[in-house]
Amino acid sequence: MPKDSSLKVITKTEIEEILKDLDPIPAIEQGFVEYSAGKCNVPPVGELLMEKGEVHIKYGCINGEDVYVIKIASGFYGNPKIGLPTSNGMMCVFSQNTGEVIAILHDECLLTDVRTAIAGTISAKYLAPKNVTRIGIFGTGVQARMQLEYLAPVTDCKEVIVWGRRDDALSKYKADMEAAGYMVTTTTDAAEVCAHANLIVTTTPAHEPLISADMVRPGTHITAMGSDTLEKQELDTDILAQADMVVVDSLPQSETRGEVCKSRDAGAITDEDVVELGKLIADGGGRANDDQITVADLTGVAVQDIKIAEAVYLAQK
Repeated sequence: MPKDSSLKVITKTEIEEILKDLDPIPAIEQGFVEYSAGKCNVPPVGELLMEKGEVHIKYGCINGEDVYVIKIASGFYGNPKIGLPTSNGMMCVFSQNTGEVIAILHDECLLTDVRTAIAGTISAKYLAPKNVTRIGIFGTGVQARMQLEYLAPVTDCKEVIVWGRRDDALSKYKADMEAAGYMVTTTTDAAEVCAHANLIVTTTPAHEPLISADMVRPGTHITAMGSDTLEKQELDTDILAQADMVVVDSLPQSETRGEVCKSRDAGAITDEDVVELGKLIADGGGRANDDQITVADLTGVAVQDIKIAEAVYLAQK
């Protein structure tokens, strides 16, 4: 990367324009492969849990490349009540050669949302059944929308069933996503989602399981996105025990957060039952048949931030 002594501050508005002509999916997929191959230096997640919100600090580098990235992302779930978005944050890009700050991507958590949605896309690419009959979404927030939209490269299915706790949020989700071309059914019954969808994405901050093992039919893939702290859980531990394949984005992170952490602590699975997404991709693995139950437990790994931040920075130069 050429040396440029001027610090670039790239706003959310500018990033939105850059993303219109940028496809970060291949770079992030390659990032998962590099991570699982041991080519990345990714320390444990920094975490600040407060009464009204939480902050995650993820950082790292790909060895031998030009930059390292520090990402700060927050979630304050009461913000919508006062007219503010739930998420905020920024990504800072530094030179691996000199430590200089190269760019501040003041994305207000947009890039975190995008790279998280892309991780769902990549997981579905390798694990979703070939014939997706209906997509099930748990949650009605930003990720509930983006996860659905970013599945477009994987499946042309437009039939959706969405679970939520509040009728007003469900109605808003239905209106927004039908305007985007989807056919949406809403429900407050988790079992109804599992009965009608064979590609399910969970995007909530739930602290107790939303889906029990008896709800999950053969041939179902679940991408679990919401459980990114020790306290959170969306899936009953027995779901992972009965799954034919359990995939994580980061084995080290799965020791302290996510559905795998809960299931391992409950004695439902062991480390031998889990494979890292990057290794799955590198080995050419994935779903073997449409009768399998598969689970991707994604807690978000810094290599995603590195790849998307670098791609945005290079695109604006």
